[in-house]
Amino acid sequence: MAERVLYLVITAAGPAERIDVMIELARAEGWSVYCIASPSAVEHFLDLDAVRELTGHSVRTGYQGQGQPALPNADAVIVAPATYNTINKFALGIADTYVTTQLAELNGLGVPIVVLPFVNTGLAGNRSFQRSVEELRRSGVRVLLGEGEFEPHPPRTGDRAMATYPWKLALEAVSGS
Repeated sequence: MAERVLYLVITAAGPAERIDVMIELARAEGWSVYCIASPSAVEHFLDLDAVRELTGHSVRTGYQGQGQPALPNADAVIVAPATYNTINKFALGIADTYVTTQLAELNGLGVPIVVLPFVNTGLAGNRSFQRSVEELRRSGVRVLLGEGEFEPHPPRTGDRAMATYPWKLALEAVSGS
């Protein structure tokens, strides 16, 4: 049986520093993991060599270049950590970056997508964000936000919240798809 292909979309929030946790969980469940990262995630949080070592694949940070192999078709997508900005842009269909273009396309193709936010209570309480979460859910995207899922933390306490970031919930959500 062929390995299932998981796109792990990584945006610039604190848990990206521990993306190894998600990669190792997914690999243990038989997923072949391909990482797609925002430029800010790369600049501030990721060690590209370490991610390549864990996955066996280079991290995709932009559109496919000449001579660069195409990514295999995804069986599922996890966006983790998902920032306020990425969630809002994805919900609005703003495809002005490689990450948001991929998410828009994959959603349009019906690929199962799970979004695991990392936002504080101030951002989560913003009406624009709440509308975006509802829009994504109406579009068939599983947003893990709320009781028993990711629960926003008070502003300026993200470092403490990273210790309980629910990576496994995202993997369980795609494994059931």
